[in-house]
Amino acid sequence: MLTIEKYGAIDIGSNAVRLLISSVHEENGKNTRFKKTSLVRVPIRLGADVFLTNRISEENITRMIDAMQAYQLLMKTHKVVRYKACATSAMREAENGQEVADLIKEKSGIQIDIIDGTDEAAIIAMTDLHDLINSDATYLYVDVGGGSTEFTLYHNGNTVTSRSFKLGTVRLLNNVVPDRMWKEVEDWIRLITKGYTRLSLIGSGGNINNIFKNSGKGVGKPLSFLYLSTYYELLNSLSYEERIWELNLNQDRADVILPATRIYLSAMKWSGARKIFVPKIGLSDGIIKSLYNEKIDGS
Repeated sequence: MLTIEKYGAIDIGSNAVRLLISSVHEENGKNTRFKKTSLVRVPIRLGADVFLTNRISEENITRMIDAMQAYQLLMKTHKVVRYKACATSAMREAENGQEVADLIKEKSGIQIDIIDGTDEAAIIAMTDLHDLINSDATYLYVDVGGGSTEFTLYHNGNTVTSRSFKLGTVRLLNNVVPDRMWKEVEDWIRLITKGYTRLSLIGSGGNINNIFKNSGKGVGKPLSFLYLSTYYELLNSLSYEERIWELNLNQDRADVILPATRIYLSAMKWSGARKIFVPKIGLSDGIIKSLYNEKIDGS
């Protein structure tokens, strides 16, 4: 017998706030299917406040409340039966982060879990990566966000190690990433990937998704290091306004895409990867999967 339920995942990042609604299809004797039904993204750049002033501004608090009230109505309309809202680096570093979360709970009814980098990496690791990668290969999964980047090394289908670094696109735009952070990430990647041959990257995040979409590549086909390097040079050669006009990028994408591409290229260089796969999965997908696991576990 086929049963279908809708789950909601709210990802409160440093560059944007997203609501993913997925349909969970269950049928006896078959693998559960997760189908994306709706994705709404609001460009509330919390990191621009927090990484400079350590606080979320009154303007963005109001925008957050409006967004959460709208998301609550959307989930009600979609008849979402389970949801979870997770906030990452911007809210966890904000002096008033918990205060804002409490206010949002009061105004919208949505409970926000402010998670740390380790939890973020663990939730991302719950995604269906194992259905997308070869069980006899090695991959470095790189999820680039506005405030942090999560790295996970997979070998022969198993997780070897993962770590979160305060290396994010909004931080880089605001010049609050010290040189030592780049060195720390480089040393860690070189250490954990040493000895692995034929390693590939898996990239997630809105920026790499945008690059992949514009590449014209078919689903499941990787981007090469050469292609990404060439695209980075193109981005560098254009002004912010030209990226919006020539590349048809959104305003809140046209600036962060440059530092994001630099992070992916650096990870490829330090790990020796020559290609990057872009399966279009991330924290929101991991949240959906975690909700399903909680249901199965009876919690």
